Amino acid sequence: MSEKITIGKDEFVPLFSEEQVQNRIKELALQISADYKSKVPIFIGVLNGSFLFMSDLIRYLTINCEIDFFKLSSYGDEKISSGKVKMIKELNCEVNDRDIIIVEDIVDTGLSIKYIEELFAEKKPETMKVISLLVKPGSLKYEVKIDYIGFNIPDKFVIGYGMDYAQKYRNLRGIYVLNDKGE
Repeated sequence: MSEKITIGKDEFVPLFSEEQVQNRIKELALQISADYKSKVPIFIGVLNGSFLFMSDLIRYLTINCEIDFFKLSSYGDEKISSGKVKMIKELNCEVNDRDIIIVEDIVDTGLSIKYIEELFAEKKPETMKVISLLVKPGSLKYEVKIDYIGFNIPDKFVIGYGMDYAQKYRNLRGIYVLNDKGE
């Protein structure tokens, strides 16, 4: 893992190595496999950020599952949320009376999860749980329940492992955090 990455005037430093991320995902997959032992849940990834996390997560599962994706946007090319969620791609699967697990890369303010909860309230799944690789407890503005958490992180901007800066740097194997000057 590189010591630091410079993007314009911003410097990013390592937060979690690829090995740390993979080890935590394996632990989460084992827990979900135990929780859904006799079920076939639908994992619904929130694009674009969740695709790497979801891909690794389902490969570590020991249960059968289905997958689907939808795409929401609340950031655009910015480092902070716009405060508005927009649906860009709808689901292709039927979720009524099914066990669904929403897969997020990061929960920041909780706005996207709140939007998803409201969206699925109309669709009537049997159960709905949320897994997020990263959660920023200090940034939450909405009361949302995250059932499976990879890592709690400080209220700082992160890139890598699916998370981007203006649609770039998703391919970094580890997770990097914006280094505030002087830290």
